[in-house]
Amino acid sequence: MKYLMGIVGLVIILSVAWIASNNRKKIKYRPIIRMIVLQFILGFILINTSVGNVLIAGIANGFGQLLEYAGDGVEFVFGGLVNQEEFSFFLGVLMPIVFISALIGILQHIKVLPIIVKFIGMVLSKINGMGKLESYNAVASAILGQSEVFISVKKQLGLLSERRLYTLCASAMSTVSMSIVGSYMVLLKPQYVVTALVLNLFGAFIIASIINPYEVTEEEDMLEVQDEVKKSFFEVLGEYILDGFKVAITVAAMLIGFVALISLVNSLFNGAFGVSFQEILGYGFAPFAFIVGIPWHEAVNAGNIMATKLVSNEFVAMKILAQGDFQFTGRTTAIISVFLVSFANFSSIGIIAGAVKSLNEKQGNVVARFGLKLLFGATLVSFLSATVVGLIY
Repeated sequence: MKYLMGIVGLVIILSVAWIASNNRKKIKYRPIIRMIVLQFILGFILINTSVGNVLIAGIANGFGQLLEYAGDGVEFVFGGLVNQEEFSFFLGVLMPIVFISALIGILQHIKVLPIIVKFIGMVLSKINGMGKLESYNAVASAILGQSEVFISVKKQLGLLSERRLYTLCASAMSTVSMSIVGSYMVLLKPQYVVTALVLNLFGAFIIASIINPYEVTEEEDMLEVQDEVKKSFFEVLGEYILDGFKVAITVAAMLIGFVALISLVNSLFNGAFGVSFQEILGYGFAPFAFIVGIPWHEAVNAGNIMATKLVSNEFVAMKILAQGDFQFTGRTTAIISVFLVSFANFSSIGIIAGAVKSLNEKQGNVVARFGLKLLFGATLVSFLSATVVGLIY
């Protein structure tokens, strides 16, 4: 039954994307089928095989070690404020972002990351049938982040058509930056985080290829990445450390605001209707949770978490899931976890539009105009990845 429901869900998700397509006649079905098959193969390897388990364990141990090193820095600065018997979300989850961001800066400075990103981007362009720039941007987004990545393609921004710009922004919203992955692994099983990163990379191309098909000429497909002004090692290191701190503080501020607002709205709804706002969201999202493979008796609570991620952000939803109040089965937990690993929420529209506008005002206005469609596509990517996991778990 779960396989039948999963296949139906897969068909529904792809059909919704097809209905929303700008130009159905230009959709390239062969690359789409190829990428869907790759999603199932890679997802199966990561979740169900010993090779995948060893790979995940290695990545998890690596990030675990990095978080320990980050903990030394956090302890040095905040040690006197920490209650050793309590878990601090800000210190334990967000502050390590600063250290991992610093490592990314070092790898960027010594030209290791640019080479890796360019190479993977070139290979991806052969698989997805899209331009080299789109493929580069998807990989770079997973390393640098959804706003910082646009700096590396600053030269091309003003020359991009609206459709190519949409694909770049869709990749940025569907992936997550490497600096924040370690924080996700504190709240979710590393196995699901890594699987989501891989599935979302291909999922973003699949959905964009259906919703937003177009042709790229050889002249348009030149891949010239913006070189940063030459800086010394310590300039780059300081810059990335501060960027990491800004990300951590921004996420902390968003969490304070959203959690407080959700608490207020829940209280108002409980007083007026005897049911919380999140419970209402859960009922609204329950059918979507059901079609991706979650049993109906768990669908309302799962829909609650999924909707919370969409209207607030993934950290709020991950925190709810990590508390374990709903007692989900392992399969349902896997599906929800993979769904949560992306930047697909309303606040990301403003973040991406603002990032592009800071580099090219005209293109920033274009991004703002298709912001809701961008979120729609990125949410479909999350549902697609969750459905694949439901079928292979």
